[in-house]
Amino acid sequence: MLNLVKHHLGRVRSGSGSCCHPRGAPTTGSETFDELVDEGNDAPVDTWDFGWLDGRATEERPSWRYFDRVAERAGAASSLLELQAGTGSMIGRLPERPPLAVATEGYPPSVAAAAPRLRRRGVHLVVTSQTQQALPLKSDTFELAISRHPVEVWWREIARVLRPGGRYFAQHVGPDSLRDLSEFLMGPQLNESRRDPSIERRAAQRAGLEVREIRVERTRVAFADIGAVVYFLRLVPWIVPGFVVSAYEERLRALHTLIERHGAFETTSSRMLVDAVKP
Repeated sequence: MLNLVKHHLGRVRSGSGSCCHPRGAPTTGSETFDELVDEGNDAPVDTWDFGWLDGRATEERPSWRYFDRVAERAGAASSLLELQAGTGSMIGRLPERPPLAVATEGYPPSVAAAAPRLRRRGVHLVVTSQTQQALPLKSDTFELAISRHPVEVWWREIARVLRPGGRYFAQHVGPDSLRDLSEFLMGPQLNESRRDPSIERRAAQRAGLEVREIRVERTRVAFADIGAVVYFLRLVPWIVPGFVVSAYEERLRALHTLIERHGAFETTSSRMLVDAVKP
């Protein structure tokens, strides 16, 4: 649904419970459609932060527990690179980091939020371009590269900065994530996705990486009020490209009615685990 947005869907990071921490008063159940929509439309979305959705939306985690597996690998690596790190919450929370730990990010509000956090933790923050796929880093440098929900995967640059034997271990947004939500608002969509695992595999191989594993899981997502839907669509604009409330008011009202009737709107996110190595 998630990173994203950065960017990229999705990055609602939660277990089977709600996301993160509240940024405002929780709903009382008595708000009108207009009140809820105004809340979701007025809340700031200048950083990649899903905390506002606490108590209003939930997303299950994939069974592979990505953060835990990253933590295991990071503790044994001599050098670590996180690509499109957002506000730095993942690399910043790792219990152990190697002597060389670098995070990259290009979205200015996220850079501003990440800089003090990562500085305190001894992680170097490298600012990247938002228009060019180029990492200002030396070739053959990193033993482990990670990324959670990148908007675009810079395969050739990833392969370049990994040292021989280095690994790219990432969690991408998978095919047709939150498709039910997109189609509720936009109508039927073409059955195609650039996030397909076969496309990702070929792109990694063209860049010179050997793909050891690509695995896809679909996990339950639930929105408890229409304000949460509006906020999420503003934060993750590729779910409904060009989303503005005025253009979708009729469908939003229909979705509000459905949520009122059933208690939530449920759909599924799609997550892809990618494990590749540089020969």
